[in-house]
Amino acid sequence: MGAVNQQERLFEIETKKWFLAGFIEGEGSLCVSMKEHPTAKFGYYVDPEFFLYQHKSGIEILNLAKEIFGSGRIVPKCGNEDVLVFSITARRTLMEKIIPFYEKYMAYSYKKGIFNIFKDIVEAMDRKEHWTPEGMAHIVRQAYMMNPASKGKERKRTLTEILDRILRDYKPDSDSISEKI
Repeated sequence: MGAVNQQERLFEIETKKWFLAGFIEGEGSLCVSMKEHPTAKFGYYVDPEFFLYQHKSGIEILNLAKEIFGSGRIVPKCGNEDVLVFSITARRTLMEKIIPFYEKYMAYSYKKGIFNIFKDIVEAMDRKEHWTPEGMAHIVRQAYMMNPASKGKERKRTLTEILDRILRDYKPDSDSISEKI
């Protein structure tokens, strides 16, 4: 492939990424849910996810996202088979693909505040902070700050309910993170 063709290909890929960023701005979502599970260390596990929604007639756009990120899955939306959902749930992919994409292509997004919290949560989980009661509680508090005035959708459990479960047997001592700060 000649140098001119390579430059055209790189320009085309870059153009697609900017287009995808605009699409994500309108139809994308970052979510961090707490899922109750009997074998989870604190009764819940944290599940960060990236979503894109599109009517099934626009599947090409979701396929573009899958191509650009090199990961993800496309499934019908639960309760509405006409809407498709592209999602990425793998934390490594969130760290290596989604976060850098947002930082480069969505620097002026009106969702920047939500992204920053999402990024902090994923990075904290990468550092395994969710393995301690303090770290898990901090992550949960951040997750609840992501969409305080969401579009009418409320969380299944209150923040207090989840924190009470996480911290119920927790007794801070001299080795705790909060005393070191």
